[in-house]
Amino acid sequence: MAPLRKKLKILVTVMMVNLFIFILITRNSGQDKNGRHKVVIPSKPFWTKLLPQAAYWNRQQQVINFHNNPILQVNATPVELPGWLNDSSLTSDSCQPNYQVTTQVKDYNSLPDRFKDFLLYMRCRSYPIIVDQPDVCKEPPFLLLAVKSLAPHFDRRQAIRQSWGRAGVTANQTVVTVFLLGNTTAGDHHPDLSGMLRYESARHRDIVQWDFRDSFFNLTVKEVLFLEWIQTRCAGARFIFKGDDDVFVNTRRILDFLKGLSEPKAKDLFVGDVITNAGPHRDKKVKYFIPESMYVGTYPPYAGGGGYLYSGDVAARLHNVSQNVALYPIDDVYTGMCLRKLGLAPEKHKGFRTFNIEEKYRSNPCAYKSLMLVHPRTPQEMIQIWSWLSNPSLTCQ
Repeated sequence: MAPLRKKLKILVTVMMVNLFIFILITRNSGQDKNGRHKVVIPSKPFWTKLLPQAAYWNRQQQVINFHNNPILQVNATPVELPGWLNDSSLTSDSCQPNYQVTTQVKDYNSLPDRFKDFLLYMRCRSYPIIVDQPDVCKEPPFLLLAVKSLAPHFDRRQAIRQSWGRAGVTANQTVVTVFLLGNTTAGDHHPDLSGMLRYESARHRDIVQWDFRDSFFNLTVKEVLFLEWIQTRCAGARFIFKGDDDVFVNTRRILDFLKGLSEPKAKDLFVGDVITNAGPHRDKKVKYFIPESMYVGTYPPYAGGGGYLYSGDVAARLHNVSQNVALYPIDDVYTGMCLRKLGLAPEKHKGFRTFNIEEKYRSNPCAYKSLMLVHPRTPQEMIQIWSWLSNPSLTCQ
């Protein structure tokens, strides 16, 4: 009987505790004496006053976030908004130089010219297309290879056409290749290659070119223009590889990888050589230098711009969300910002080697068989590696 009494005692205790909790909840359930629900009105604002960030990009993103937030917008009028949120330049022609930045960025005058140029035209996202390929995706490809290139880099493009970027049917899947170019300007001292480029485009029908200054800081412009181009010219592409023109890509390995994906995995696919816990370089001698007046904070995870692979579904989502992310002068970081806005994280894949492989393995054909991308490689090396991997007698342990 003793064990039964003990169990009964425990059961009664538990029931009493539950009853006590129920009474407490009922008393504090927001009802008045008449049993009606009370509407609790905050006595003061429950968010802090919105103050501008000191860094220019962060402040621009604040403005975009504010103007896209229906909760904050519902009772706001232009008259009531502080000057930094009610920016008059937002309503002006976004592709005209924005000279307000010369006073809004505290050290503007001491910045390198590439920064000044980027800041002046930071709000411009629309440039005329000079060379287009409207029928290149007439039959939607399984894989679209999009290669960032410069007008003078004909040898790289030709090596890619003869190796990993060969368009047509590969491993029973349709592959389409396009090269993404901006325009050379007299100020950058490039020779005039427009005639050669027209001939190349007519010969290969794989050049897509826009009329913007093709510079390192404008690679982000190339990114948003390409995302727009996909939706208008190649929306049916199942997957997209986007990379530089100095990488070797094992296209067959990529196709094998893609064919093995489950449907949910394929839909949200974004893989590459992912960099985490990074932040802006503050050393002026570094190519990726970003001053504190431009950006503060860490970067979201992003895939190195040498090359990454994603689905057509993600491309459409990136296109939409990019309209709400301020342009940033480093394109792969910008793509990481857009992914974060989407709630997606790029996935690291060991087959992407954007920082090369060990020197002792570079001349070994088998070192490339399981990889998807290696950076950097010369045009000659691309053709050589492709011939190695195309050799049916190649056997690797």
